[in-house]
Amino acid sequence: MGSLFSFFIHPFDTIRPRNNDDEGNVDDLLYHLTIFFAFGIWTVVRRYQTARNRAIPFKHAALEASDPNYSDGVFIQNPTINSHRSNRDVAPAYEVPGREYITSFDPATGLHLNTFPADETQEITDKINRAAYAQTEWEKTTFADRRRVVRSLKKWLVENQDICAQTACRDTGKTLIDAALGEILTTCSKMDWLIDHGEKYLKPETRSSPFMQIYKKSQVHYEPMGVVAAIVSWNYPLHNAWSPILAAIFAGNGVVLKCSEQVVWSTTWFIGAIHECMRACGFNPELVQASARINLVCCLPSQADALTRSPVIKHITFIGSEPVGRLVATAATEHLTPVTMELGGKDPAIVLPGTDIDKWASVWMRGIYQNAGQNCIGIERLIVHSSQYEDVYALIVERVRALRLGSALSAEGVGSGVDCGSMISSERFQQLEDIVDDARNQGARVEHGGMRMRHPYLEHGAYFTPTVIGDVTNDMNIAQRELFAPVALLMPYETIDEAIAIANGTKFGLGASVFGPDQYLCMDVAKRLQCGMVSINDFGVTYLNQDLPFGGFKASGYGRFGGPEGLRALTNVKAIVSDRWPWLIQTNIPRPLDYPIRSLSQGWDFVSGLIALFYADGWRGRIDGLNQLMNNR
Repeated sequence: MGSLFSFFIHPFDTIRPRNNDDEGNVDDLLYHLTIFFAFGIWTVVRRYQTARNRAIPFKHAALEASDPNYSDGVFIQNPTINSHRSNRDVAPAYEVPGREYITSFDPATGLHLNTFPADETQEITDKINRAAYAQTEWEKTTFADRRRVVRSLKKWLVENQDICAQTACRDTGKTLIDAALGEILTTCSKMDWLIDHGEKYLKPETRSSPFMQIYKKSQVHYEPMGVVAAIVSWNYPLHNAWSPILAAIFAGNGVVLKCSEQVVWSTTWFIGAIHECMRACGFNPELVQASARINLVCCLPSQADALTRSPVIKHITFIGSEPVGRLVATAATEHLTPVTMELGGKDPAIVLPGTDIDKWASVWMRGIYQNAGQNCIGIERLIVHSSQYEDVYALIVERVRALRLGSALSAEGVGSGVDCGSMISSERFQQLEDIVDDARNQGARVEHGGMRMRHPYLEHGAYFTPTVIGDVTNDMNIAQRELFAPVALLMPYETIDEAIAIANGTKFGLGASVFGPDQYLCMDVAKRLQCGMVSINDFGVTYLNQDLPFGGFKASGYGRFGGPEGLRALTNVKAIVSDRWPWLIQTNIPRPLDYPIRSLSQGWDFVSGLIALFYADGWRGRIDGLNQLMNNR
């Protein structure tokens, strides 16, 4: 024990000489006790901080239908969110006349999951108000408190990743691998970034002061806004819900989430996990509210206004289509509510001459067909040099012919290979077939796909055959519209300038990729692309790094979420200037400028000299300014 004690005090002995007399021995004892006592306090504080950051375990019961072996439900023929109106087997048990309802189903199998009542205007308003009430206490929490919530959610997600992936698959028809990559992996990356870096970007930040204000301290404070809203799409129900919620609450806000009517079933459960976590950590779960409303645009416009036109909502994050985004932006102008918009894209991948196509073919396949092509930063256009165009086309067609479609949660799909799941519904199939036929009539090559698939054992599933369309030109309709489907467009080019023109030749500008053997050339091409994000010899990796901003250009939206930019967008950015040495110097008004002004000409000469002193170009001008200042003080 003595040697351990000596170890702790040894560094201090090197800077404090010992005394040999009795008084010196007493001083040394008191000195050593002080150091030991300070170390004990430091240890207790560190343990307290560690305890406050430790993940809190909680439980959240799984949904019965998430089990791959579940088979007790009703299967709906040609299911839609309004199936309850024509199929009494899926109608709500206690239907209220005049009330709107949402039918949830598995698009890969047609399995009915549940029928939910849609929120009405007053219910949405009440949810906003409850979130506002909870936020007044939440904004007082420390970053340690907020990290503990995020860390607890991450622990639960990692430990329950199988049931979370299955729940997302059941509601969207995607495969388990697509759920693992797009739902679990990206969300864990988001949470890790908030835990490790969130506080750094939200703490008061000291900025430089101009020389004239050298006696001032300038800071930027990032304060909670209050209650923010997130209106998100259906393609990643876990990540699209959790990502804006995590950012909002870490910034000290309350949040109201409007999920897509297509994924009410899974999103309700995912939000339930956040509520359980908040309870376990000792906070009010009403800080996070979810609004499950039917059709934001057409069916219930008045209910949509309850969220987008609410004076309580201080920021809106929108992920969805361009037409709906325009309506949200218009509604938000009533109270000048800021909006961050991600409106999809038509992402190109430029394949430069000399690229090893065998090396990158798997990346292109994943970029095009992941999540059945329903990926906002998935590759929609492969722009290939004419010297390799036919080889790339043949390779993609060969690999696409081998893709297997099915449900990862059906009896036939469990344990067997499934490459692509279903689309979210069959409602766009006729539109997709028409646009493919139009491209064919304009001279495009369609050797595989281009039509809906009648699945041999999943007759109610929404499957579209993986498609490859070659010889596409920029003037074709199919080259200009976002398909959001398992369709690859191959476009040839002759020069790099032409490839860049093709890539930039749409109204969209979300993400892009550049592939080639020359890293410097790839970088040069990337800098010339009109978009928000570029991956070199990869696709979509900008989103996995949550330290980077995510967002687009042109019709792909504006604003950024993700990274410091996205987190700070959810705060009120406040500049505060204070005196650096208030006991020494503070601002005072010189006599020539004090009201009432004694002499306008003297006042002008004083200010003119002040400007010359601090801003003249060269020392001579500054000295002249000082003389002018002194002569008119």
